[in-house]
Amino acid sequence: MTRGIHHVTAISGPAHRNLGFYTRTIGLRLVKKTVNFDDPGTYHLYYGDETGRPGTILTFFPWEHVAPGRVGVGETQETRFRVPEGAVGYWSHRFVEKGVAHERPEKRFGETVLAFKDPDGMRLALVAERGIENEPAYSGGEVPAEHAIRGFHSVSLLLHEAEPTGAILADVLGFSQIGREDSMVRYKAGRTGIGGTVDIQAAGDFLRGRQGGGSVHHIAFRAADDAAEFAIQRKLADDHGIRTTEQKDRNYFRSIYFREPGGVLFEVATDIPGFATDEPVSSLGQALKLPAALEQRRKEIEAVLPTLAA
Repeated sequence: MTRGIHHVTAISGPAHRNLGFYTRTIGLRLVKKTVNFDDPGTYHLYYGDETGRPGTILTFFPWEHVAPGRVGVGETQETRFRVPEGAVGYWSHRFVEKGVAHERPEKRFGETVLAFKDPDGMRLALVAERGIENEPAYSGGEVPAEHAIRGFHSVSLLLHEAEPTGAILADVLGFSQIGREDSMVRYKAGRTGIGGTVDIQAAGDFLRGRQGGGSVHHIAFRAADDAAEFAIQRKLADDHGIRTTEQKDRNYFRSIYFREPGGVLFEVATDIPGFATDEPVSSLGQALKLPAALEQRRKEIEAVLPTLAA
């Protein structure tokens, strides 16, 4: 069984703009600067809390001239972060000050939600949670610790129908249906606080989504280790007829991938070994890290990557 969301990976435009928004405006830490292992001429940037714990990680493939995506059926609709209940006013003012596109706070499932967009139009939200003020928060950026993001709250999926995907969440990934609000069905991974919620909005025959800038590429769910991951792989095949990829070594976790019934790309990623495997926590994200297979091409890769200010 998983323990909720491990990370969310999305597509963005220029890397420098993405870096500035997520580190300075939103106050996350750049915990790993590497490349897309399948397209090493492109960065893969990882943002999270101080140590890059599973459940706090939002990653991006930044392509300089990417065409904008289109929200639609078969993809992630919104990615949401947790903030302390008293921080909503701070964030509303900050978004005005920084010129961030946002909506008025509203109630969803009894919680206050502040929806906003990044420079590529990615749909994001802050969800105010009671009693998380004393949880660890990264305070090395511009956002004071008392208002800082405390990992993921949830993701919402926009799908043709909720039940087939809900069955995978419930039977394979350790979630339970806990509520329904209009066309939105909420699933929760036990008592998991960080990244423990997935919402599914059933949209019927709505326009299908198109991947591009501002789109989520995939959602990764947590597996403690290889054994837990392979157990999920077997259950998907034996009980649901879903085949995954072979396990892929992503240096900081090991992963399998599959399309869930609604068409969203799901990943299962191990909690181990983590982001401090090739650099100390104190200097996470400062140096360009390459997998061993690409190290001999470092000069070539560095020559085509845009320069990123620290």
